[in-house]
Amino acid sequence: MAVAAVALVAAGVGAVVGTSLERGTGSASTGGTSSSATTPTTAGSVSSNSLDVQAIAKKVDPALVDITTVLGYQNGEAAGTGMILTSSGEVLTNNHVVDGGTKITAQIDGKGRVYQVKVLGVDPTDDVALLQLEGASGLQTVHLGNSASVAVGEPVVAIGNALDLPGAPTVTEGIISALGRTINASDAGSGLTETLHGMLQTDAPINPGNSGGPLLDSAGQVIGMNTAAASGSSTQSASNIGFAIPINRAAHIASEIRAGDFSGSIERGSKAFLGVEVESPSVVTQSGQAGSPFGGFPGFGGAATSPTPATSSGAYVVEVLPDTAASSSGLAAGDVITGVDGKTVTSPSQLSSVLGTLQPGAKAQIRWVTPSDQTEHATVTLGSGPIG
Repeated sequence: MAVAAVALVAAGVGAVVGTSLERGTGSASTGGTSSSATTPTTAGSVSSNSLDVQAIAKKVDPALVDITTVLGYQNGEAAGTGMILTSSGEVLTNNHVVDGGTKITAQIDGKGRVYQVKVLGVDPTDDVALLQLEGASGLQTVHLGNSASVAVGEPVVAIGNALDLPGAPTVTEGIISALGRTINASDAGSGLTETLHGMLQTDAPINPGNSGGPLLDSAGQVIGMNTAAASGSSTQSASNIGFAIPINRAAHIASEIRAGDFSGSIERGSKAFLGVEVESPSVVTQSGQAGSPFGGFPGFGGAATSPTPATSSGAYVVEVLPDTAASSSGLAAGDVITGVDGKTVTSPSQLSSVLGTLQPGAKAQIRWVTPSDQTEHATVTLGSGPIG
């Protein structure tokens, strides 16, 4: 069975032609990403003479945004594309375009005003996110088609912020080469792995930065959201095999987010953030040093050795992130968090669960035990954490 590498197609800012397809959730120097997936059998190429690519691009470009995501706790940036759904600035894109973001901005058609972005909600399972351009009004919108009526061999156009190049979006054309594909994609940099079902397959070239952009039919209507591309393997070429989420599914998820239906796999965009990387006290005691982060943010390793925890129950603080609620509270590496708002915390996962019930901006009383076995507490104002 043929195997190809499938990668999510957001791009590290500064990506250049010739890099492997990557999600780019680290800096531009982050290595390429790949995962194994069954390569679909593609339909034979057909003529796309029925497409007026120039007219489609002219119609759709003003309703697209270039998205830049600052990954403040990972020291990097990522770039992608978004589709404007409402004149007031609601934007549809992939979850992986904004995942881990601490600051997100967008620019329409690669020029003009740079908007600050609020994430209204995300669905990590289906890789969908709904954004709001702050202060936007009177914007041009995309026109949604019906992905249920898409047929193999149908000519299509893919538009997006390919390779995060300046200027207007990049336009490519091809056909729908298969329907209903299931793919597995992962990003070696972030560790994100996802399985996506029912995908539209196209031979229209899709590159890093295209994530969240539209796959369009001959009428310029959106039938899919570009999400991933096959980048080949050492034994097989897999160029120009891309995958898009059917727009009917993506639009339905967006409507649930808009309605505030945060259930199942749909999550709020902004989450309460204390600002600590934590580990189980028992793990620290057994190893004699802080291990892999649990309940915090990957990429922030603790010191080679850490103070011995004074209690075996709670969430051991491996690191306090700067300019956060935790850094202003007096919490320090080696402390063990044992309570939040009167609720006992017995593990890192329970700390995450308790904080998950609170909103950014809420005040919370944190209780902890120092390495010298002293109990301390402080009331903090929780911040807004990275997306995802």
